Amino acid sequence: MKTFWFILYNITVVPVLYVLIHIAGIFNKKVKRGIRGRDRIFEELILNAAALDKTKKLIWFHSSSLGEFEQAKPIIKELKKDKNINILVTFFSPSGYENSRKYPYADLISYIPFDTFSNAKRFIMIAHPDLAVMMRYDIWPNHIWAMNKFHVKSFIVDATMKGDSLRKLPVSKNFHKNLYRDISRILTVSKSDSEGFRAFGCSDEKVKAVGDTRFDRVYQRSITAKDRNLIKEEVLAGKKIFVAGSTWETDEEIILPAFLKLTKYDRNVILIIAPHEPTLLHLEKLENEFSGKLATIRFSFLNNYNNERVIIIDSIGILLTLYTYAHAAFVGGSFRQGIHNVLEAAVYGIPVLFGPKIDNSQETQQLLKEGGGILIKNKNEAYRQLRTLFTNDEIRISKGRVSYNYVQKNLGATGKILKEIYRVI
Repeated sequence: MKTFWFILYNITVVPVLYVLIHIAGIFNKKVKRGIRGRDRIFEELILNAAALDKTKKLIWFHSSSLGEFEQAKPIIKELKKDKNINILVTFFSPSGYENSRKYPYADLISYIPFDTFSNAKRFIMIAHPDLAVMMRYDIWPNHIWAMNKFHVKSFIVDATMKGDSLRKLPVSKNFHKNLYRDISRILTVSKSDSEGFRAFGCSDEKVKAVGDTRFDRVYQRSITAKDRNLIKEEVLAGKKIFVAGSTWETDEEIILPAFLKLTKYDRNVILIIAPHEPTLLHLEKLENEFSGKLATIRFSFLNNYNNERVIIIDSIGILLTLYTYAHAAFVGGSFRQGIHNVLEAAVYGIPVLFGPKIDNSQETQQLLKEGGGILIKNKNEAYRQLRTLFTNDEIRISKGRVSYNYVQKNLGATGKILKEIYRVI
């Protein structure tokens, strides 16, 4: 059956994907960067690999993009501290590759080649990994089959299997059932995810629930974030701070009217809003939303702060630090197509608000169930919840404590994953 799927995948899926990606590259700059970035992938890998100490074992970490790589970082950091090894990091997406080229704990950083069997074999023969660790879901069949051919052990880490996963459809299920046979270990974020993989015939020995490294990562980052002092103490002194992070226009259509209404009754509340894409057009649109209603100031001009009620973040990479100032937070994407990372806010022990589109996030659903998260569906609900949180300290603190405890009790996945890695290297 494996031979059947190997042939079918390579004569149908691979050529179609190749054509679709190159068509997309004509219209999408990001896709085009990814295609061009792979032009000299093997030449660069040969040159860079030649400089490595071949007496050290090499562990290969693959992530689809930057978000998944954040989940790999706690594991990589501890590995480099504990073992004298080489680390290879690869990405599918240009956003991950371009933003991680200076990552200090990696010895090699590269794109993963397009998923042909010849590419996969060549990549593995050059890199000679002793173990491959794939983060979450970015699993390329020809690379799995090539690793199995060369007896390279492979892990899937932070693995999930939703109840409605397309992998469970009849044809897809048979394909993945055969693919998972060539994976050495599947380390899931929860017991329910482990059960999902067992439905594919994966044994108890292969599948194990160890938790989610995102908890470890946000906790590590929160410790250093507190010392960054991005905003002067006098700017926020005596203020109640609401942070809206990674927002899209659909989120802002709900949150901004609710906040404007709140300011009529509370003169000490201020908004720090960090749009997901702080383009010039988006920043100007936000300023226009408040024009004639509330004074705004961009983050880059905070040295000229004059009691503006809205601070608009016009840079990227500082959101986790901004949550340190919040009494409550809203996490964006939840009125669009899927919520962003609620843990970045919850780690600071504050209530976290979000919209209804949370099916992509198990941790958001659990935070809501435990009481640290608050689901809002419209402007009126958003206003009522904000009014409650900013007038009732007891409720706000209580919900914040739930958020904090939720993160704390889920720490430790990194250590469990490391134990599994140490068993095979």
